[in-house]
Amino acid sequence: MKQKLRPLEVIMNVLFLLCGLVAIVFVLFISIYLILSGLPAIREIGLADFLFGREWASTAAEPKFGILPFILTSVYGTAGAILLGVPVGFLTAVFLAKIASPRLAGLVRPAVDLLAGIPSVVYGLIGMMVLVPTVRELFHLPDGASLFCAILVLAVMILPSIISVSETALKAVPREYEEASLALGATHIETVFRVSVPAASSGIAASIVLGIGRAIGEAMAIIMVAGNVANMPGLFQSVRFLTTAVASEMAYASGLQRQALYSIALVLFLFIMLINVILNTLLKRKKG
Repeated sequence: MKQKLRPLEVIMNVLFLLCGLVAIVFVLFISIYLILSGLPAIREIGLADFLFGREWASTAAEPKFGILPFILTSVYGTAGAILLGVPVGFLTAVFLAKIASPRLAGLVRPAVDLLAGIPSVVYGLIGMMVLVPTVRELFHLPDGASLFCAILVLAVMILPSIISVSETALKAVPREYEEASLALGATHIETVFRVSVPAASSGIAASIVLGIGRAIGEAMAIIMVAGNVANMPGLFQSVRFLTTAVASEMAYASGLQRQALYSIALVLFLFIMLINVILNTLLKRKKG
């Protein structure tokens, strides 16, 4: 016999359903808006010229709207930040969750939380005032604002997401798994990396997805340390990311230029969705 729900349970069920629907509606609204706003420019410019064009000159007498430099810069910058940030963040999460004493973890964790609370503009300001001059002097460059500085800043900015989510996932692993491993003769470190980490792999992967999203979507800090010049990517060259291309020109853009910026936002949105789909697919295959 089906149990009758109490009025409060019915209200809460409806409330939770509405919250879920609101999230779906916002995603659909953003998707539809970007598609409707971005497709006209792609049709006028041409998909191949837009995606694979090497020159962006939106205000020239004969404007050109090639975003290949922005795409490659975003890919290289995100990949570099992930290569630097993920190992540091993951190992820090392992340390806090499984190795550090409660007292030491209590000292380190607030520092991680503080990193998460620092505004993007502060990261950019510190990078512009400290990192950029240091890179210029160290590598004898005419201008230190470069892809290299952007990678370093992004690597630091994604650390809080990776550490916090990975630590939570590691702490959620049932204690019985680790006790069984220790009972079979495995050391503590072996148990952590061969039992706890695989069991928490979905949460760790989610942290990496959040880190990638933060790296791809960052604009303010990157404008201040990357130089914001539409060059093909080079490690010590001033570059422009997809996000900074939109942020730097949207205030004064009009006509086809404004539509092209919406098209860049659409490409960025699809790029993030593609990464999420790929990671979710890999996780499902691993579980299967």
